[in-house]
Amino acid sequence: MSALLVIGWIGYEQGPQRSLHLFAVTLAGISGTGAVLGMLYTLLAGALVTRFFARAPAEPASFPPVTVVKPLHGAERTLFCNLSSFCEQTYPGPVQFLFGVHDPADPALHTVEALRHRYPEAHITVVADTRLYGPNRKMSNIINMLPEAQHDVLVFADSDVSVGPNYLRHLVGELEKPGVGLVTCAYRGQPDPGFWPRLSEATTNYQFLPGVVTGLTFGLARPCFGPTIAMRRATLDRIGGFGRFVHHLAEDHAIGEAVRKIGEEVVVPPFTIAHACVEVGLGELMAHELRWSRTIRTIDPVGHLGSALMHPLPFALLTVIFAGAATWSWALAFAALLARLTLKMQSDRALRQAHRDLLLLAFWDIVSFAVFVASFFSTRVIWRGFSFEVDGNGLLSPVQDE
Repeated sequence: MSALLVIGWIGYEQGPQRSLHLFAVTLAGISGTGAVLGMLYTLLAGALVTRFFARAPAEPASFPPVTVVKPLHGAERTLFCNLSSFCEQTYPGPVQFLFGVHDPADPALHTVEALRHRYPEAHITVVADTRLYGPNRKMSNIINMLPEAQHDVLVFADSDVSVGPNYLRHLVGELEKPGVGLVTCAYRGQPDPGFWPRLSEATTNYQFLPGVVTGLTFGLARPCFGPTIAMRRATLDRIGGFGRFVHHLAEDHAIGEAVRKIGEEVVVPPFTIAHACVEVGLGELMAHELRWSRTIRTIDPVGHLGSALMHPLPFALLTVIFAGAATWSWALAFAALLARLTLKMQSDRALRQAHRDLLLLAFWDIVSFAVFVASFFSTRVIWRGFSFEVDGNGLLSPVQDE
């Protein structure tokens, strides 16, 4: 900062026009450096994603009984398909499906009844309980459900995810490894029809997922993802149950940290589950992304700041502006776009999905950078229609309507 002031003062002494020129050159240098570092990160992340998902998931030595705990809320468009994917597992051990709602009239229960008819052999248990213990309604729902869980291996899975047929066996295989207390899964986007869900898919597959793999590879990330958390009942008891997490926005992160504090390992296996991308408009998409970004900023401010490297294209475009559209700056922007497209192709291959929406990625990179910048200006988030403030520990405080 002092160097910039010196440059500015020298420039001012030589005339205001010269001062502005030097300031623009300085900004071009800063943004250009960000673009170059971002491209290096992007190319590295693409290679790491390829290597990470080339590994084979673990196979279990035994098949203990499992309870799949799924809190529900509302009639999601793909809810039946999501729940069906859990009922179509290759897992030969007993499986209990435990569904919970706060409202006995919740329309999600109609989907559960349809599930009973489609899979009459499935062991399905339903809990409807209105009790709340804090602002995190998902945690309250799970606490209400747990007394009905019959087995010691517990798999907590969100309602908006779908899984492959080997999901349970791979989770149990990882959980059987010595020292492992919790297994969680990275996820890829599965968009609803429409433009905005495809944008949401882009940030999941080409920013979130490469960031997770890179962080894991270099020991910079300690993730735990709410869409899937598998643990033994003994581990849950050792961390004191879920009651301590009812005021957390990022309860998944807090649960992972609690497991690590008792000396057990949290692992991410080399496969993904599909997470529904359902945002129907720009406002809903921005609210979701801001909630995610501000949550990360509160629980990992250094890592969040470092995630600026995930945005080489916006940095390169800023360089074009500050450099007066010089030829070299356009070459930098083209190189940044090429790096991002290379990462996309590598991620698509690793996830075994078709290449599509190539140009959409550039648009989303710009929107995502705007979300990143906006995340520093507020701690307010919107979650299931309610507004909350998030403190430095990731704890929620309801915002009263003015």
